[in-house]
Amino acid sequence: MDRSACATRALFDLDHTLAKDLLARCTYPWEALEGLGELFSGLFAGLGADYAACGGGVFIHRTARVAPTAFIAGPAVVGPRTEIRHCAFLRGNVLLGEDCVVGNSVELKNCILFDGVQVPHLSYVGDSILGRKAHMGAGAIVSNLKSDRSAVTIRADTAVPTGRKKCGAFLGDRAEIGCGSVLCPGTVVGRDTTVYPLTLCRGCYPAHSIVKQGAVVAKK
Repeated sequence: MDRSACATRALFDLDHTLAKDLLARCTYPWEALEGLGELFSGLFAGLGADYAACGGGVFIHRTARVAPTAFIAGPAVVGPRTEIRHCAFLRGNVLLGEDCVVGNSVELKNCILFDGVQVPHLSYVGDSILGRKAHMGAGAIVSNLKSDRSAVTIRADTAVPTGRKKCGAFLGDRAEIGCGSVLCPGTVVGRDTTVYPLTLCRGCYPAHSIVKQGAVVAKK
C-alpha cells in the first residue's frame, strides 16, 4: 500500500474526535501518540460543565455509563453516551469519543477512540488510534511491542520508521476487525476495510478491502 494511504487524513474524519487539533498537525497518526500528555492538559480546561471531574485526571460526561466494576486511571476523558462495561480497565492516556462501547474485560492504554468506536469483548488496545465507528470483534487483540523490543516500522510501499518501541494499530473510519484477530505492531487498516475472524494482520491494508488469511481483495 502506498504510504500516502497511511496518512492521518486518509484514515480519519477528524471532526469526530476531541483530538482533532493534535491529529491535524500529524502527517501520520502514530506521531500523535507522543502528544497525548499535552493533549489532555489542554483538554481538561475546556470540557465544560457536562463533564464530571472524578479525580486523578479522569473526566466523564454526565450521559456516559460506567460500570461500578470498571477501573479508569487518568488522564482519561469519557465522551457523551459512551458505555464502559463490567471489569473494563483503562490504564491512562485514553480519550473516548461519543457513543463508544468499551466492553467486559477490555483493556485500553495510551489510545484515541473516535466517536462510535466499539470494542465490546475481551480485547486489548494499546498505543493505537481507532477511527470513527471502527469495531473490534470479541477477543481481537492489538500487539504493540515487538518480541525483540526494537522500534516499530510501518510496512507500506516503503518502510516508514515510527521511532517508537510501542506502537499498536491504526484503524480507519468504519474498519471492522473480526473475532480473534491479532494486529501486529504498526498495523494500518484503511477506511471501510473488513478483516475476517482469526486473521493475523501485519503491515498496511488499503481502504474498501477484505482481508483474510493469505489474501487481500477489493470490496465489490
